[in-house]
Amino acid sequence: MPIILVVDDSDVDRLLMKGLLSTDVDWLVSQAKNGVEAVDMVTYALPDVVVTDLNMPEMDGLQLVSHMAESFPEVPVILVTGEDDSEIALKALRHGAASFVPKQQLAESLLETVEQVLAVRDADHYDERVVQLTTNTRYRFVLDNDPTLISPVIDRIQQGMIAMHLCSATQRMHIGIALEEALLNAMLHGNLEVPSNKLLEIRNLLHEGKTSTIVEERRSEQPYADRKIHVAADFNRSRAQLVVGDGGSGFDVESVWPQSAEDRINEESGRGLLLIRTFMDEVLFNETGSELRMTLKELRPQAV
Repeated sequence: MPIILVVDDSDVDRLLMKGLLSTDVDWLVSQAKNGVEAVDMVTYALPDVVVTDLNMPEMDGLQLVSHMAESFPEVPVILVTGEDDSEIALKALRHGAASFVPKQQLAESLLETVEQVLAVRDADHYDERVVQLTTNTRYRFVLDNDPTLISPVIDRIQQGMIAMHLCSATQRMHIGIALEEALLNAMLHGNLEVPSNKLLEIRNLLHEGKTSTIVEERRSEQPYADRKIHVAADFNRSRAQLVVGDGGSGFDVESVWPQSAEDRINEESGRGLLLIRTFMDEVLFNETGSELRMTLKELRPQAV
């Protein structure tokens, strides 16, 4: 049974988040009033995910993110941000937070974000005795527009990284989340051309293991049915590169991918691309927007 620790000094907000997360009957949701209390609880019993508000007395959310990344890197932290917390949220992501949820989107996005992080974290259960022999590895996949293929592909790639002890648990989580966002973008935006106002609903359904009517319909209709997703993952001891391409008609890259994306942190439509841009060192679309290349240039090996 996954344990989710909710940290917030506001009784009202803490209970709100607990209520949203308790809709999944398989989760145990515990609470802490600030970062200091949360650290005491984590030291006593590790949760599976920490969800923390940003502004708290004694130890705020950013300090808690840094402490967890240093002392408990295997526990992912999700930061809840306010409307004016864009720069701090980005700083938290760069210092080890697994993801973020704008406070005004809690009802729509909190459960889905925790489910995403838990799914990526599951790949971390491995045998430390695995002998480290491989110097590089490559994966190539050609996917139909079946959303149930996304998690197995990410798991397969992450297991290869784990076997090679390529990077820290935090980096591996960031790579997994970035790859999931890229695959969802390629499938829903690119190949199936799903309307933007349907995307959040579809993502929530997928993370609950349910099907989406519009996705199922378009998978069997032309021109969507024959479109594929091409995935390439290349790793060596210092660098990770992932390429995701779709068969869609593309988009105006400049309008969706400006030089600075910080001002879009509270827009659900840009949140996935912002996570990718924050977690990876180099992110490039091709001219038509149908291929995304992501590179992490400095891997920090996991201690064996």
